[in-house]
Amino acid sequence: MARKPRRKRGSTSTCPITDADAPNIVWAIDFQFDSLRCGTPVKLASMVDEHTRESLLDITDRSITSEKVIEYLKKIIAERGAPLVLRCDNGPEFIAIALGEFAENILGIHYLPPGQPWRNGYVESFNSRVRDECLNMNSCDHIYEARAIITDWKQDYNTHHGSAQSLVDTPTCP
Repeated sequence: MARKPRRKRGSTSTCPITDADAPNIVWAIDFQFDSLRCGTPVKLASMVDEHTRESLLDITDRSITSEKVIEYLKKIIAERGAPLVLRCDNGPEFIAIALGEFAENILGIHYLPPGQPWRNGYVESFNSRVRDECLNMNSCDHIYEARAIITDWKQDYNTHHGSAQSLVDTPTCP
């Protein structure tokens, strides 16, 4: 019996590749998975501004739908304004029709080619730090505990990372 070819999902982008040469130009978003002590899966959504490296999104739940991602994006855009580009992979939350309709007149979406996570290096690097410095150091019994620990870690990351970034960007007087 002949095999059906795999369907390519979300392989088209609504914008060209963009460099983040200022804040709010490119936001990169991705998911990672962990589990509670009892084995219940936990999903984390993280988003970083590629210029400032600031963590912008903090969703920790058992399941994260495209509607939940849109709800949080609306809040962040209301506070900061919309980026030119949202860089993401081809996960089901990102290729959903709802996200495409939401982004249509607000921002461009750059989908990464399947199997090439290195093209989303900023958020992948951030996820690695979350894994090493937070998830691997803590084990939780409840989703509420996981949310609190991850949220605290991301706030601490922004506080310390922002301080280091401002020192780098601050010109020194002669």
